[in-house]
Amino acid sequence: MYMLLLGVMKTKEKEGYMDSQKLYEQRNQIIAAFLVAAFIGLFNETALNMAFAQLILDFNTDASTIQWLTTGYLLTLGILVPLSGFLMQRFPTRHLFVVSLLFAIIGTVVSAIAPTFTVLLTGRIIQAIGAAIILPLMMQVVLMIYPINQRGAAMGKIGLVIIFAPAIGPTIAGFVMEHFSWHYIFWISVPFLIISFVLGLKFVQNVSEVQPVKFDVLSIILSTIGFGGVVYGFSISGKLSTFMTAEVMIAISIGIIGIILFCLRQLKMEQPMLNLKVFSFPMYNIGIMMVILVHMTILATMVLLPIYLQNILLLAPMIAGLSLLPGGVINAFMAVASGHIFDRFGPRIMVPVGLLLEIVALFALRTIDAETSVYFIVVFHILMFVGISLASMPAQTNGLNQLPRHLYPDGTAFMNTLQQVAGAIGTAVSITIMSISTANFVKVNGTSADSTYSGSIIGVQHALTFALVLAIIALVLSFFMKHVQEEK
Repeated sequence: MYMLLLGVMKTKEKEGYMDSQKLYEQRNQIIAAFLVAAFIGLFNETALNMAFAQLILDFNTDASTIQWLTTGYLLTLGILVPLSGFLMQRFPTRHLFVVSLLFAIIGTVVSAIAPTFTVLLTGRIIQAIGAAIILPLMMQVVLMIYPINQRGAAMGKIGLVIIFAPAIGPTIAGFVMEHFSWHYIFWISVPFLIISFVLGLKFVQNVSEVQPVKFDVLSIILSTIGFGGVVYGFSISGKLSTFMTAEVMIAISIGIIGIILFCLRQLKMEQPMLNLKVFSFPMYNIGIMMVILVHMTILATMVLLPIYLQNILLLAPMIAGLSLLPGGVINAFMAVASGHIFDRFGPRIMVPVGLLLEIVALFALRTIDAETSVYFIVVFHILMFVGISLASMPAQTNGLNQLPRHLYPDGTAFMNTLQQVAGAIGTAVSITIMSISTANFVKVNGTSADSTYSGSIIGVQHALTFALVLAIIALVLSFFMKHVQEEK
């Protein structure tokens, strides 16, 4: 990607920057191009999970191998998203957008026509290279082209994409698998990526000056080892349902050491690839902690509720997906509405109220058992997402608003990186808690089918309690939040 961007810059080095008036007039079209691309990138994170059973048969392999289609995608994001801050400072906005979309389109087509597992995995990694840049770049563009009193509404649209795309992915993929083949999960993405590409070519322009940030090989290596190791370790632990394996512990330990060394190097560099000064702004710190906690909660429930609906209530995968769809749809509307509320009133009231709603919903969901109605799940799943919509993106926007403009690339890069890490941790910890609780119940009560069934219910309840604790911690943090109303 780096060499391709250098090539693009050499061919278009005289391309200018759009004047502020034209940016203002075309900002909706600019954001539309990003939203479509980001939606497809996040949709692809979860959609293919519904095809795993068929892929195992088609490629004559096992589940642990097929899981690499998701692990490889997330690992690529975990490695490249931290580098997005450097890329956004080093290269013009338009060039980054074009190259990212080219990777996304090529990766999607390669995946769609893949005749073997190796080709499909290669396509997934190419897809992820494009997706890794789009989301932080989109946030950077919003911060640059919207005044501080209008960013809430724009970031609300981003929030819609962040939560709705992965939520609706399994539902759409389930429909595709029921009527077509897994290839069409990728083919349906291609037209939208082309639309985004065309919109981008027409409207996306450079919104910030290129900075002479040096390409530091050691920083790249440490970042790759650090963030890649942590994401890989937690991803594998989620699949193994335990942290107590050498592979998991070594990967996470190496990752943590890599991150520490990466941070120490950035502090010593005159021109760091990622500027750690973003963490000197208290509202940014609160915002990023809220993003971590809420995203862990989202990913935990996205894993646990489908397991409960299919394994406990014995619903078909398609019906289970449709049962959770209303929460995603309501969130789509609420994310935009909460942005407008944030612009008018700020985060001081709406964020705690949102977290209280999330806590009520999770407290109710942790009581589910074999007799629980599907409608009960639907109602409190909707309530949970209403709360998340009121809390997550407003807290994130408020934190980013405190940063000076020259730190926007670093702030968005760190926020998106830690969101990826939080997702991996939330999934892994919730699955591990569920598995350990189930195993302990079976150990005490025997290995009969009834005991295993009851143990599975206990496991889901305990894991949802973990999500509830995360929401309570986020609520406590929200009381320290102050409304940032002036741009630095």
